[in-house]
Amino acid sequence: MSEPLKTHLATDLIHAGRIRTDLDENGEALFLTSGFTYESADMAEAVFANQIEHFQYSRFANPTVTMLQDRLARIEGAEACRATATGMAAVHAAVMCGLKAGQRVVAARALFGSCHWIVSTLLPQFGIESVFVDGADLEAWTQALSQPTALVLLESPSNPMLEIVDLRTVSRLAHAAGAVVVVDNVFATPLLQKPLELGADVVVYSATKHMDGQGRVLGGAVLSSRQWIEEVFQPFFRNTGPSLSPFNAWVILKGLETMQLRVKAQGDNAEKVAQFLEGHPKVARALYPTLASFKQRELAMSQMSGGGTLVAFELKGGKEEAFRMMNAFRVITISNNLGDTKSLATHPATTTHMKIGAQERARLGITDGCVRLSVGLEDARDLIEDLTQALARV
Repeated sequence: MSEPLKTHLATDLIHAGRIRTDLDENGEALFLTSGFTYESADMAEAVFANQIEHFQYSRFANPTVTMLQDRLARIEGAEACRATATGMAAVHAAVMCGLKAGQRVVAARALFGSCHWIVSTLLPQFGIESVFVDGADLEAWTQALSQPTALVLLESPSNPMLEIVDLRTVSRLAHAAGAVVVVDNVFATPLLQKPLELGADVVVYSATKHMDGQGRVLGGAVLSSRQWIEEVFQPFFRNTGPSLSPFNAWVILKGLETMQLRVKAQGDNAEKVAQFLEGHPKVARALYPTLASFKQRELAMSQMSGGGTLVAFELKGGKEEAFRMMNAFRVITISNNLGDTKSLATHPATTTHMKIGAQERARLGITDGCVRLSVGLEDARDLIEDLTQALARV
């Protein structure tokens, strides 16, 4: 067998992981099948005994999903990947698969609402201790990880206020405590940040976001070492069934082909929008990793190769003015999704982070005037004009 080609990112996003049938199709084949057949009962027995490699059931593995997993592993620089039905299925499975009662989890406080619920509410129901720390506070991490810990969960940049966690230092502290480090890398994407290279053990994504990138399907991914995927994650994944549909995998494969072009263009737009918002008199603060005013800029740029597609900003007038501005948008759309070709705005305090409560939002700096803007592929001049006219209503 010939050695695999050593190709660059743009090529990997299009060709990595391809399985071509004997029909020599050019596009990836879509295998819409729940199960697979065997030549004999003896063969089926051997397959289930792991003596023969053969597809069994699409809940376990499917050729189209396998192509997506192999492509994602290649672009992430991971040994193995498993695709899941949603991003939250990825987070849930990555967290739960290796935990047991009596263990301890430390998490950054700045988590997406559903991720926060898993740590704050679900884990304690199973006898697992949950500890939250401020992600930017290395002293807090040091104290929290001064005792044995099974798992660390964090986002960097965080949703929605773009808090940056020092991945190298936290990973080192976590490993000394015996923890597996799980990083939600959805804001940075695998194009702008490589958590595994910075010390993390597991990376999770909502493929719904930039990987599909066009608001079509749900999906998720978990990436790690082959040993962890096969020995820790796979038994949980196989038996609980958070598997991705072949059709959604096929759509995401198509999305990956243009992902680099989209993320680069969206990031360029986001930086222009952030610069505009930073100078607007009705904006109390604008957050974007490349802005000189961004407090964690140096750390962000030591871990990321770009600022990403998300901008957070706070209006001086609070919720009433934020709603008035959002309701006046003509180009930007109100939606809680992100990473789309369309620019999308959401009000975190009343949507994605509503259920974590006012006290927790205050600790995270999510005020009633905060808006999260996922910047799309529209002309930046049109986005700035839309923001200008909408802010004029405030």
